[in-house]
Amino acid sequence: MTLPTTPDFTHETHALTQGHIRIAGVDEVGRGPLAGPVTAAAVRLDPARIPAGLNDSKKLTAARRLALEAEIWAVAEVSVAHASVEEIDELNILWASHLAMRRAVAGLGPVCCVLVDGNLAIRDLGLPCVPLVKGDARCLSIAAASIVAKVARDRLMTELAAQFPGYGWERNAGYPTADHQRGLQTLGITPHHRRSFKTIHKML
Repeated sequence: MTLPTTPDFTHETHALTQGHIRIAGVDEVGRGPLAGPVTAAAVRLDPARIPAGLNDSKKLTAARRLALEAEIWAVAEVSVAHASVEEIDELNILWASHLAMRRAVAGLGPVCCVLVDGNLAIRDLGLPCVPLVKGDARCLSIAAASIVAKVARDRLMTELAAQFPGYGWERNAGYPTADHQRGLQTLGITPHHRRSFKTIHKML
């Protein structure tokens, strides 16, 4: 399968031809970190006001993500939601991610169809849901959601870093980097660490 070099509106247009009027793109961020919630965003773009330069958040600089995130909020319908560390430990990270995505979709109000990044439809959504592998690089609505989710979670982890200094969360967003690992060894486990994850579970 040949992927487009940048996201486009093809998938949204196809959904429109099938009678779906309100179409949302959904993505999540934060499955891999040892600390913090998993965060999801749902975005319904206005086809007449799509910000230029939308792309997979991982392909953008931090400054570009911030600029686009502000623009997305200004011209689109946007919802952000989280699943907590406690919910991650109770449900597992996959189903907690789906919970966060359901919450994000619910926050948009009426939606007819959802386009989601990945190879799985959102569990128990109750709406038509089209999973798109590498959707954040293929679909403009999902790309917008990836940017919003990434900025929202990074911002939250920076706030948590101020409360729990020494783990480098303002730089690593809770991922298991060397400075985070050093923080765990010297400072121990915080209430924001995922106890079901192997690295943390082994320390308990």
